[in-house]
Amino acid sequence: MTKGNINVSVENIFPLIKKFLYSDHEIFLRELISNATDATLKLKHLTNIGEAKVDYGNPKIEVKIDKENKKLHIIDQGLGMTAEEVEKYINQVAFSGAEEFLDKYKDSAKDSGIIGHFGLGFYSAFMVAEKVEIITKSFKEEPAVHWICDGSPEFTLEETTAKTDRGTEIILHIAEDSTEFLEDSKIIELLSKYNKFMPVPIKFGTKTHTLPIPEDAPEGTTAETEEIDNIINNPNPAWTIAPADLNKEDYTKFYHELYPMQFEEPLFNIHLNVDYPFNLTGVLFFPKLNNGLNIEKDKIQLYQNQVFVTDEVKGIVPDFLMLLRGVIDSPDIPLNVSRSYLQADGAVKKISSYITKKVGDKMASLINENREDYEAKWNDIKIVIEYGMISEDKFFEKSDKFTLYPTTDGKYFLWNELEEKIKPNQTDKDGNFVILYATNADEQHSYIQSAKDKGYEVILLDSPIVPHLIQKLETSKDKILFARVDADHINNLIKKDEPAISKLTETEKETLKKKVEESIKDSKFTVQLEDLESTDAPFTITQPEFMRRMKEMQATGGGGMFGMGGFPEMYNLVVNSNSEFATKILANENEEEKSSQIKYALDLAKLSQNLLKGKDLTDFVQKSYQQLGK
Repeated sequence: MTKGNINVSVENIFPLIKKFLYSDHEIFLRELISNATDATLKLKHLTNIGEAKVDYGNPKIEVKIDKENKKLHIIDQGLGMTAEEVEKYINQVAFSGAEEFLDKYKDSAKDSGIIGHFGLGFYSAFMVAEKVEIITKSFKEEPAVHWICDGSPEFTLEETTAKTDRGTEIILHIAEDSTEFLEDSKIIELLSKYNKFMPVPIKFGTKTHTLPIPEDAPEGTTAETEEIDNIINNPNPAWTIAPADLNKEDYTKFYHELYPMQFEEPLFNIHLNVDYPFNLTGVLFFPKLNNGLNIEKDKIQLYQNQVFVTDEVKGIVPDFLMLLRGVIDSPDIPLNVSRSYLQADGAVKKISSYITKKVGDKMASLINENREDYEAKWNDIKIVIEYGMISEDKFFEKSDKFTLYPTTDGKYFLWNELEEKIKPNQTDKDGNFVILYATNADEQHSYIQSAKDKGYEVILLDSPIVPHLIQKLETSKDKILFARVDADHINNLIKKDEPAISKLTETEKETLKKKVEESIKDSKFTVQLEDLESTDAPFTITQPEFMRRMKEMQATGGGGMFGMGGFPEMYNLVVNSNSEFATKILANENEEEKSSQIKYALDLAKLSQNLLKGKDLTDFVQKSYQQLGK
């Protein structure tokens, strides 16, 4: 028997491990199963290249609870360790077996899926155990050995005949403050969270399997049952399989495996696969999003060689794609020792750029393959596309190929189609292409109708980030202006070189304007007279495009240096000087009646803009009923 001290550079490393290295104690199981997986995959690689002359078979990893004796067992059928290897890899903490293995076999092992990144992974066991045992037998013709350590730097190591088969068994004597890890439900929870897609089958207990009844069995025959291994993981998840070998049903099944509480099917998926200049695989899904921005539920999951690391993927995945779901798996993502935090690194930026490019390429191919299907899904994906356009320049550069601009009539245009079909009619006298848009087709119906009467198209842009999007488009493209249909009278939104005919003299206009201002006495409204068609509404309320847009941008994050958050609501009251109402007001010599008519007309204009509320609305309704009785 050997006794000795573990080769560490401080008196006792275990309190440091417990306190500083690992923020979450539950990850001990992830680390130990990762080590067991490494040992199994190393053996597979060595048998493949003929260096291990053993039968690889169908190895699995087993997790067992011995509740009575407060022990947790993790057993693998991997390559095991000799006494010398235990001394080197367990007692000398500074070494990492996986790193040395990869270095030695770097040319042939790069695709063998070996996880071991950190030599300290094994020692996470001491976060939950007061004593740890290792019983291990190497695939080489050497005796099994038994290692015991009670959490101090002292250990014992001796040969044993207790183990005759190849592999390693780790026995954790669970500490009093960690007895939750002796509960089946807790272990199942951890295995499902961290090891759901590990590349080696993981057994946890058994389950009853019902055998099929033979076709020739007599009627009333009861199906027989048998106890089989309860394998809790899927060793071959979709992202590890070539896309050519998967169909739509395979991807959908995998989606529901990732998110069991998601009952809707994803709209489509993007399969990631790159091996230069970094290794990355994965599958991203577009869920149904509508205009919601909930990124806290069912997030993208980050794996490292099929080991779950985190679903906090900010930095690896561009912000706009945080709205998607799915998996990214990369051995090249730099993490801290506990795999809890992403470390700043050039590779991370490259990964983020690759994912952005891949999504852009996928969008372009989808619209080319089936335009009708893409249009049908636009409302569910537009928030991702629009967010990407304003946040990622590279994505914006590609966006004309797949960004749709739907009209209030249900037609869909790409940008080049807007320019081809709409620009000729909607270019103002200064040569600006004016794109009219609505944010709510019902609330802005009368304004939309006025635009259509002029032969104009109105684009429906109703997602929460539209103010930022149109700002981006206006600053990136030449002579483009966006104007919401209720920002002004339609004649002013797209100004043409057409002479305006006025029924009133300038003096009459001044008198009319003054009377309207005196009657409404509301600082929110700026009165402006316009020479419009006599059939147009006498009063129209508009909200200046710039002011409203800045307020909306501020409300959704942004607004730049203008700081419009504290600005009051401001509107224009457009008075049609050519309307019969204007003539009637000027002709009426009863000042009180004249003022009452102006207020009533203003209330009607407010009502059309959904601005008449509370007491004002109640008073208006009562006044209207009184008018009926006259």
